Amino acid sequence: MEGQKRKTLDSRFRGNDRAWQWGVILLTVACSVVLLGATGAGQPSPEERLGLAERAFAQGDFQKTVDLVEPLLGDAPWRRASARLKMLSLARLGKTAEGIRVYEQFVETDGSDEGLLRELAVQSILPFRADMREQVRGAAYSALKEIPSDEVVPYFQDGLSDGSGMIRVLVVEGMGKFPKGLQSESFRNALKDQAGLVRVTVLKALGGMGDPAAIPLVAPLLKDEHRVVRVAAAAALYRLGQKERWQTVEQATNVPEGYERGGALRMLGEIGDPKGLPLLEQGLRDKQPSIRAAAAASLGKLGSSKGIPFLIKALADPVPAVRSVAAVTLGKLRAERAVSSLTRVLQDRNPGVRAAAVAGLLQLSSPFSVVAETVRELMGQQNPGLRSSVAKALSHGRARDVVGSLLLLLNDPVPKPRISAARSLGRVGGRELIPRLKPLMKDQNEAVRATAAGAIARLLSASPEA
Repeated sequence: MEGQKRKTLDSRFRGNDRAWQWGVILLTVACSVVLLGATGAGQPSPEERLGLAERAFAQGDFQKTVDLVEPLLGDAPWRRASARLKMLSLARLGKTAEGIRVYEQFVETDGSDEGLLRELAVQSILPFRADMREQVRGAAYSALKEIPSDEVVPYFQDGLSDGSGMIRVLVVEGMGKFPKGLQSESFRNALKDQAGLVRVTVLKALGGMGDPAAIPLVAPLLKDEHRVVRVAAAAALYRLGQKERWQTVEQATNVPEGYERGGALRMLGEIGDPKGLPLLEQGLRDKQPSIRAAAAASLGKLGSSKGIPFLIKALADPVPAVRSVAAVTLGKLRAERAVSSLTRVLQDRNPGVRAAAVAGLLQLSSPFSVVAETVRELMGQQNPGLRSSVAKALSHGRARDVVGSLLLLLNDPVPKPRISAARSLGRVGGRELIPRLKPLMKDQNEAVRATAAGAIARLLSASPEA
């Protein structure tokens, strides 16, 4: 009896075992089908993968973008689009050197592509806007300001909420250069910024529009808590056609507070009306050097040749900063009669004033031989600020005269002169300088990298004939 039971149980177990084996086989087949589907028909096509990458990039998921386009880089029909997304994503991740490497690999197989390089330069600036250091953020927005295209306007937006008032000033200056920026709601909302200087900068830009439609935006600031803002609003309204506002500006040039007095004199330059000349002449005699410097700068914006004699006299001011402003301003005014006076200033006891004289003479198209010795002397100064000053001054010269010196300054051991030299090359040079600027996009200093990228984007924004 026991034997019969054991046989029956064994039979059942064997039957169950065979059922279990068939189940395993069927499950394996099902899994294989699923896996085949996942690696076959379920895999996104190149077009779909590229579309997913473009969406990821637009959403700011740059690492996902890199991962999505990686398989497409070797496929000729998709190489440019995928290389573009990869290099731009690397730039946004702060990996500019890797982005440049992707660009150079693309160039090796497909040839030079200035459009891609320009995009790479612009995108490589953007991460620096969020840097913890104010200097680096400032360099990023200054670099964006160098690019003559309203495509950069949206990139200024984040800076309007920056914790530094000086950064916000840079931002509204940049936005105010473009009609698209002037018309944006965020720019106009900056009239409510907590920093008075930001409000003043917006008012200057709105006044320069010359569009009476801006009057309702400007008028409320006539009651601002700060006098300098109220004067800036009056100056803007004057430029927009309300001539009765002149009195507000004029009265402010005689207030006791020096900061407010200087602000009023600067507004006379923005207004640009020659009847402000006597007030600016008076400002050149003010006891405070900062007021005299403000008056000298405004004479340049005024654009009247009648201010030239006063500026030539200011070249003898006891304060170097005033002499420097006067020298640069004479160049802006194209004051040919000041050439001999500026040439004498090349011997000024203060090296900063000598650098300003170089800038003034180069603006007057004086032969480079006149300033060459001073340029060499300033480039050899131990103070990096002076080397930076001469690099800025050279931005006013002709490329054939100044490029050699600026390229030497690109190799300066201190970042500040490299920054000034890169910016100046972007202003005076041509596309042939891009190979010399591109290595600076990999510089150890972030501000240098941002400035070099801005210079490259500026050069590539110009027409080939420019």
